[in-house]
Amino acid sequence: MSHAPARRFFASVALCATLAGFSVSIAAGFDLPRKRTDLSEADLKRVADVTRPTADFSKVEQYEAMQAGATTSIDPVTADSFSHISANIPFDEEQNFKLGNALFRKLWVSAPSSTQASDGLGPLFNARSCMSCHVNDGRGKPPEGGPSATSMLLRLSRAATTREDEKAIAQADVVNFPDPVYGHQLQDLAVPGLAAEGKMAISYREERVTLGDGETVSLRRPSYAVTNLGYGPLDPATTTSPRVASAMIGLGLIEAIPEADILAHADPDDADGDGISGKAAIVRDHRSGKIALGRFGWKAQNATVRDQSADAFANDIGISTPDHPDAQGDCTKAEEKCLDMPTGVQKRLGAEEAPGPILDLVTFYSGNLAVPARRKASFPETLQGKRIFYESGCISCHVPKFVTRRDAPDKAQSFQLIWPYSDFLLHDMGDGLADGQQVGLASGREWRTPPLWGIGLTRTVSGHSFFLHDGRARSLTEAILWHGGEAEKARNAFSSLPKDDRAALITFLESL
Repeated sequence: MSHAPARRFFASVALCATLAGFSVSIAAGFDLPRKRTDLSEADLKRVADVTRPTADFSKVEQYEAMQAGATTSIDPVTADSFSHISANIPFDEEQNFKLGNALFRKLWVSAPSSTQASDGLGPLFNARSCMSCHVNDGRGKPPEGGPSATSMLLRLSRAATTREDEKAIAQADVVNFPDPVYGHQLQDLAVPGLAAEGKMAISYREERVTLGDGETVSLRRPSYAVTNLGYGPLDPATTTSPRVASAMIGLGLIEAIPEADILAHADPDDADGDGISGKAAIVRDHRSGKIALGRFGWKAQNATVRDQSADAFANDIGISTPDHPDAQGDCTKAEEKCLDMPTGVQKRLGAEEAPGPILDLVTFYSGNLAVPARRKASFPETLQGKRIFYESGCISCHVPKFVTRRDAPDKAQSFQLIWPYSDFLLHDMGDGLADGQQVGLASGREWRTPPLWGIGLTRTVSGHSFFLHDGRARSLTEAILWHGGEAEKARNAFSSLPKDDRAALITFLESL
């Protein structure tokens, strides 16, 4: 395996640190593994062979329908298709999954309460439970004119303004900086006796796009604003970024992909000249504080399933955990009444509102939600669409296959051939999708490539077909047509296809 892409990536990180006014030595701590250490040389060759993209589209590949390896769920397709346990989980671990499921669905209440194991909500919050955002463990959506934006939120952030700020980002100590009054996230709900921070307002402008064969498609361009601000204006330097909740399936498998295999696809300087310059997100593990590869969240700001879960507890629900022990959640010093509200910490239960065992169980549940098996993977139209998907260049970012670590902590996820269709890197997606918000190494134009597995069941599970980070796309066709920047070439290839070929490509995506 060549490690030139990884070397180019770390050189680019060093350059970024230098441009920010710091010594190149700051980047030295970013030296993640560049070669797998869990396999023999024979197994490394075997993995390289099995993960090489196919050039034969006359038949389905071996094991392709089981897109999450032995963990794949083969249960019948229903609204609960994203809520099944990994198929190879040992029987003695099923109890932890079920307990984690109960905690994922648990409705938290404000403190003080007679239900002391469930209080501590907020004081400012966006949802009362994990399931409120991830309905049926699926994808969130915009409010679509309704009063609630429960599965969608606005991230708030400002860029670095001082040398100390720049150093903190360069060293991955922070990913960005909060609004001085409203913090990292706009919370549109509050406990009794406290004003919510404000409401997200969305308006859309329809834009017609003409495809190569003359067919027209209407895209909706969103505009975002904040209304009913409860604590004064936002800082003029604060940017707002809308995010919908992502589907929960396959997260543990994503964490089990070796860093070296993801970094092997990184080419931040586009040294090979193909127009694709993905770069890895470098963050710190919340628990250990060590440098790690970001792979979760719309901008890959979290390294592990646990990090992602702890962030959601803190910012979305306002519940403290060992990884985020502040019981006031995202309250800032400017929100004095919020800081004075009672917390749900019960000393007899632990030092946080959701002590370690609760975070452990929710993390286990989140990491072991099974990816459903493919549907119609061997059908001629699906195979035709797969060929077009590959030939259009989509797999430059939506990398088909990986093999997970043999020494993965969760044995059920060990050494599995998986088909997430993502490189988990950051890519410039152009002006159309830009939010102007820096998150660590991700610029305001860059997003992590989302995995595509399960995307064809979005309507079945989530009851809608809204896609992209803010749900602006009302179909997979619209989602593709919003691609720009590094993905513009693939987008143009799709746009120029005959109608039947475009339909075949969508059929392929719907089979995932």
